[in-house]
Amino acid sequence: MIDKTKIEAAVALLLEGIGEDANREGLRETPARIARMYEEIFAGADENAEKHLTKTFIVENNEMVVERDIVFYSTCEHHLLPFFGKAHVAYIPDGQVIGLSKLARTVETFSRRLQLQEQMTHQIAEAIMQHLQPKGVMVMVEAEHLCMTMRGVKKPGSQTITTVIKGAFADDVRLQNIFFGMVKN
Repeated sequence: MIDKTKIEAAVALLLEGIGEDANREGLRETPARIARMYEEIFAGADENAEKHLTKTFIVENNEMVVERDIVFYSTCEHHLLPFFGKAHVAYIPDGQVIGLSKLARTVETFSRRLQLQEQMTHQIAEAIMQHLQPKGVMVMVEAEHLCMTMRGVKKPGSQTITTVIKGAFADDVRLQNIFFGMVKN
């Protein structure tokens, strides 16, 4: 749970620590603005992805479902800097599907917390496997990390790609290739 009072106090100390006057006109309301911003961007910390994956629809077709290019923004837990990109999610239904917006909401839930990209990719796949119980799931996340592009090695535009492959996808390279073809076109 977000404690805005603590965030405001910490931001004021941070401003002082970098040599700023937290009481000058341009910074006076910054601690409160940052507290409100953190409440929004870390909203997934207290949210359970299960709520997005419980409403299902019965289907006879059990062919692959792919939702690609789901834009997300997250925050690196190592440097407290943003990373952002696109998630691609596929699953093979086992008699039931979820609404397409629910895949995007699941990505959003896990991205809105202090996070590692590798962990987020795994969490998305696990949530879908656990709550939808499909024949298989494949998740690919492509992201740019500001902790790599604006500091440290300073390589703007570099992308980190992570994948998690479960169930039928793990057993069938043909399915993996179909997924990769769909997300790259």
